[in-house]
Amino acid sequence: MTGRATASRFLQSVLHNGLGRYVCQLSRITLAFSKGSQTSRGVRDYVENHVVDFAKKHQGTVVYISPRRCHVPKVTAEYLNGGTKVVALNSKSAEEIAQVITLMANQSGLDVVRIRKPFHTEHPSIQGLWQPFVNKRSQLSPRIAEWKGAQ
Repeated sequence: MTGRATASRFLQSVLHNGLGRYVCQLSRITLAFSKGSQTSRGVRDYVENHVVDFAKKHQGTVVYISPRRCHVPKVTAEYLNGGTKVVALNSKSAEEIAQVITLMANQSGLDVVRIRKPFHTEHPSIQGLWQPFVNKRSQLSPRIAEWKGAQ
């Protein structure tokens, strides 16, 4: 793929996060699993032992537990920017599920894209970029003065 075919954006902060205080971008997390399925055993173990600790640690995140008849247990994360991520939890242990959910809580919800430039400003300067030779005397200026004096 070429650089033009991949998605790209400028570097920016998520909702100016960190300006006043940190705001966790994960707003809602839903665990869907089956009550009797063998592939949902790790999810049931996580719900029984670890979900309360996660909820206490991330008080700004709403945790929904949905025991229903389903073939694939999954976790759905919804973020403040409207993004949604779904991860299948087939035959995973409770520790692996805890790692997946912690990773989702630490993400911003934005897609991974190529950053165009490592800097970006909303108000660009009209003066141009600074360089080390801006205020240095040129070696040509005495010659120009001599040439103007000869005329």
